[in-house]
Amino acid sequence: MVGASSILGKKKKIALIAHDNMKKELIDWVRENKEILSGHHLVGTGTTSRLIEERTGLPVRGYMSGPLGGDQQVGARIAEGAIDFMIFFWDPLEAQPHDPDVKALLRIAVLYDIPVANNRASADFILSSPYMDKEYERHLVDFENVLKDRVNLFNK
Repeated sequence: MVGASSILGKKKKIALIAHDNMKKELIDWVRENKEILSGHHLVGTGTTSRLIEERTGLPVRGYMSGPLGGDQQVGARIAEGAIDFMIFFWDPLEAQPHDPDVKALLRIAVLYDIPVANNRASADFILSSPYMDKEYERHLVDFENVLKDRVNLFNK
C-alpha cells in the first residue's frame, strides 16, 4: 500500500559508513569518486567520517561511532528524511558487537525506501545511476494503514 512520496533533490544527502576492516576500502572508493561526491552532502559515523575528511578533504558531518549509537543516529536521520542513500561497507566475515544496531539500520533503510550499497560494486552502480544528477521520487509505504489492516485481520 503506497502512501506518501518523497522527492530526493539533485544534491543528495549521503551516509558513509564502514566497519573497521572496511574503512580503507571505503576511503579509497571515496577518493576515486571525490569529484562526484563533492557535489553532495556527506554524513558518516565516528571514525569513518573523520578519516574520510582527513584523507580526502571532503567535508563529512560526523555522528557518533557506530557501536556508541552512530548507527542509530543515522537510522533516525533516515526516518526523518535527512538521508537519501547510504554507502555502508560492512565486513561480512567478522561479527560486530553492535550487529543488532546494524540490522536495525538496514531495516530502516529498506522501510524508508532509500538505496543502500554494501560493497564497492553496488556503490559504483548507485553513483553511476542517472538519478544521481536529477530528482527522484521515492514512494513510501503507508505503514499506518498496513498496521490497521493487520489488526483488522486479527479482529475477524
